[in-house]
Amino acid sequence: MTMKNENQYVAYLRVSTQKQGYSGLGLEAQREIIQKYLCDKTPVAEYIEIESGRKKERPKLKEALALCRKDGATLIVAKLDRLARSVSFLSSLLESDVEIVFCDFPQANKWCFILFRPYPSTKQN
Repeated sequence: MTMKNENQYVAYLRVSTQKQGYSGLGLEAQREIIQKYLCDKTPVAEYIEIESGRKKERPKLKEALALCRKDGATLIVAKLDRLARSVSFLSSLLESDVEIVFCDFPQANKWCFILFRPYPSTKQN
């Protein structure tokens, strides 16, 4: 198992539609949120997914998680709803061996989501 490297972050950005991906709608805002959170640090990699938050098959997310595992990096996501809409999917990610930071909810940890489980499912894409 790789030791956690507190200085390395892998950014994951997601938009729901191809149109949002082409236009940059949402991507620049997510990138800016992550940069503000990290201050003077730069993510070692950035993965962009154009996929519904309800889908569990996300190739770019899998790549980002694999890199986090390999390098002991933390996955950083601008907003909780950019990672998942499904409670079960979010729970499985939080129970994995990868540390995840949400810029809009930095105090979040696995135990917080026991209390807030309905949150991601209440919003629409």
